[in-house]
Amino acid sequence: MFLSLDFIYMPSQDVDKDLKYYLDVLGAKEVFNIDDDGAHVAMVDMGAGPRLLLADHNGPDKAIMIYRVENLKKAKSELAKRGWKKDAELEIPHGPVSTFTAANGEHFAIYELVRPEADQFLARK
Repeated sequence: MFLSLDFIYMPSQDVDKDLKYYLDVLGAKEVFNIDDDGAHVAMVDMGAGPRLLLADHNGPDKAIMIYRVENLKKAKSELAKRGWKKDAELEIPHGPVSTFTAANGEHFAIYELVRPEADQFLARK
């Protein structure tokens, strides 16, 4: 059901400061950096593995691991049959997301990639 871990949503109190650290100290590559409608989100690529979304809105104090699924509606239905309970519905630039909290308190999400062009579009903003 889970195709890949594509993103890790990283809550940030200061996206610009955090972004500077990731770029200058860790050598990450900036994919996009947008501040729109009261939400500041920057995506960085650290190499192989999931990309990081630094965001200053609507996030818990913990990171959220965001897994891609082929069909969000079907995945939610299948997981619900197993006792899964969603926390919230939201959007990332790449598509709709359903968040949930695991038994150990870790935050996870599943999403469907409906806007594969999001990186290129947001990089031009």
